Amino acid sequence: MDTVYLIIVLAPLLGAVVAGLFGRQIGRVGAHSVTILGVAVSFLLSVVVFHAHVFGGTPVYNETVYTWMVSDGLHFEIGFLVDNLTAMMMLVVTFVSLMVHIYTIGYMADD
Repeated sequence: MDTVYLIIVLAPLLGAVVAGLFGRQIGRVGAHSVTILGVAVSFLLSVVVFHAHVFGGTPVYNETVYTWMVSDGLHFEIGFLVDNLTAMMMLVVTFVSLMVHIYTIGYMADD
């Protein structure tokens, strides 16, 4: 599951980077497809995580990715905390993001 959490975060970023760097080569439709694919992958994996946590009984995931600073015993860390509430919010946010990406194709078709 560790990899799934990371892919949920990085898939839209990868789509944006590919569309930004290779947009002229892949064209408008290709750029739309790559970005929507990145968000769609995040949404589908969010569904998997939601199902695993809410219905499958997967334990709470709390891992540190990076320790930013330690000051007088106080640790500032960047990481993942995935529980039932986080899984639900991940599902909602990725679904809304996917719908916004799909909507903008039609909305900005003439731009």
